[in-house]
Amino acid sequence: MRVLEKAPAKINLSLDVLHKRSDGYHEVNMVMTTIDLADRIDLKLLDENKIRIISHNRFVPDDDRNLAYQAAQLLKDRFGIQKGVAITISKCIPVAAGLAGGSSDAAATLRGLNKLWNLDLSLDDLAKLGAEIGSDVSFCVYGGTAVATGRGEKIELIDPPPHCWVVLAKPDIGVSTAEIYRHLKINDIEHPDVSGMVNAIKDQNYQEICAKLGNVLESVTMKMYPEVALIKEQMKRFGADAVLMSGSGPTVYGLVQHESRLHRVYNGLRGFCDQVYAVRMLGDRIALD
Repeated sequence: MRVLEKAPAKINLSLDVLHKRSDGYHEVNMVMTTIDLADRIDLKLLDENKIRIISHNRFVPDDDRNLAYQAAQLLKDRFGIQKGVAITISKCIPVAAGLAGGSSDAAATLRGLNKLWNLDLSLDDLAKLGAEIGSDVSFCVYGGTAVATGRGEKIELIDPPPHCWVVLAKPDIGVSTAEIYRHLKINDIEHPDVSGMVNAIKDQNYQEICAKLGNVLESVTMKMYPEVALIKEQMKRFGADAVLMSGSGPTVYGLVQHESRLHRVYNGLRGFCDQVYAVRMLGDRIALD
C-alpha cells in the first residue's frame, strides 16, 4: 500500500519578532501563505519495522536529521506503530531557502502516515504533533494562509489573499535560521504592520498587501549575504509589484498581478540567479481526504 502527498512551500507575507523567550526561542508574529511550488512525498509500507528515506537530492539527509524521518519516528513512538515505511522525497523546493521545504515534507509525512497507518487523527492533532518537530511544521500541516504566533506553532487560519503570481529567486547559498536569529538585534527592529497585512488580506486589497509586506530578518540576512540585496534590487527593477525575502532567506520573492509583466521579471532574474521559479499563490488550506 502507498500514499502520495503534496508538500507545498510557504512564503512569509509578514514576519515580526517580538522578543527572545525564556526557552531560547523567539516570540514571533507572522502571516504565511502557501504557493504552488511543492515537493512530492511517496509513502510506502515496508515489511520490516524501519524508516527509510529515499531522495536523489544530495542535500537531503537520509537519517534522523531529516524532518520527515522525525515525523515518522514521532508517530511510531507515540502510537506504538510496529510497521515500517519507505519515504521517497522528490524535491522541487530549494533546500535551506526560507520556504519551509523540510517542514512541509514533515507535515506531508504526518498527513500521509495518518492515512497509511489508519491513525484517524485530525489536522489539529497532527499540527500539535508537528510543533514537536519544528516551528513551521504546524502551519504546513494545515497549509493555506495563517497568522502564526508563539514560536510559530500557534496557528490562526485566515482567508487566502487574492490570486497573483509569485516569482522566487534563490541565490546559490544556504542560510542558517539559527545564525540569522543570533545576529538579530531586537532593540533595533522596525516592526512590520502584521495586523495591517491581515486586514489587507481580509479586504482582498492587493495593493495594500504589497504595501504591508515586511520581514525583520531581511536586513540581517542582506547584511551577511549581499547577493540577497542585489536580487531584491533587480526584482524591483524588472517590475515586480512588491518584493520581500521569505523567512530567514536567502530566497527573495516578488508579487506580480499581471501575467504580461511576469515574463519580464522571470526572464530578467534568470541572468542573476540559477534557481528562479514563477508560480501561483495557493493560499487555500489542505483538507484530509
